[in-house]
Amino acid sequence: MKPVLLGIAIAMLVSACATTTSPTGRRQMVGGVSQAELDQLGAQAFTETKSKGTLSTDPKQNAYVQCVVNALVAELPAQYRGVRWETALMVDKEPNAFALPGGKVGVNTGIFTVAKNQDQLAAVIGHEIGHVISRHHEERITRQMGAQTGLSVLGALAGAAYGEGAASTVSQLGGAGAQAAFLLPGSRTQESEADIVGQRLMAEAGFNPAQAVDLWQNMMAASGGRSPQWLSTHPDPANRIRELQRDAPSLSGVYQQAQADGRRPKCG
Repeated sequence: MKPVLLGIAIAMLVSACATTTSPTGRRQMVGGVSQAELDQLGAQAFTETKSKGTLSTDPKQNAYVQCVVNALVAELPAQYRGVRWETALMVDKEPNAFALPGGKVGVNTGIFTVAKNQDQLAAVIGHEIGHVISRHHEERITRQMGAQTGLSVLGALAGAAYGEGAASTVSQLGGAGAQAAFLLPGSRTQESEADIVGQRLMAEAGFNPAQAVDLWQNMMAASGGRSPQWLSTHPDPANRIRELQRDAPSLSGVYQQAQADGRRPKCG
């Protein structure tokens, strides 16, 4: 009986989802959670992360990061520009950053050891925002909801194909730790896509897209030629650099047009 109920529950979940197209044209399955619920999870993960770390009080560094975020966000589709984006700079040696639904961006001070200028910092943050606008978090939750088994999930999913069922599952994810659910690295496909979307975004904002190549080269040099632990599920570093090098020339015109239109960030 349980397998039958599970099949029904999964079928109901799938009916609540939709096949859509990502910014790169990739087909993806998303849905089962509303935007409000997604934003709530993002806010919870952001709060958890800040509570476990130490926020930087350096006014220059905070202004620098916020300036880069503002320049990137200004070029997002309308539905994301209307969000009040919040940025947190955390004192942490790990060169890392993240962005979450609901307009949340976190950056570790360790990123400054590899992002040597504003363009390279924009490459990092643009990549992370690329995950948000490509709906990677929603895609991941949709997969998790479809993969979960057990009577608790059956009860949540059988209640409704959307609404209450989705809310129950979101509650379960939150109970397990929104930080873990949201901040684990994405798939290699998602990471490659975020590279593409982020590099274009930085060019549209007036940052030099060729600097994305230098950023990842710095990352590799800082880790002794090995991929850092937090990049373990990312594409092969050498392939990633080659792909960024491949795409930079085609984005040169986008970058030059942004500069001609007056988008010349001066963040420091």
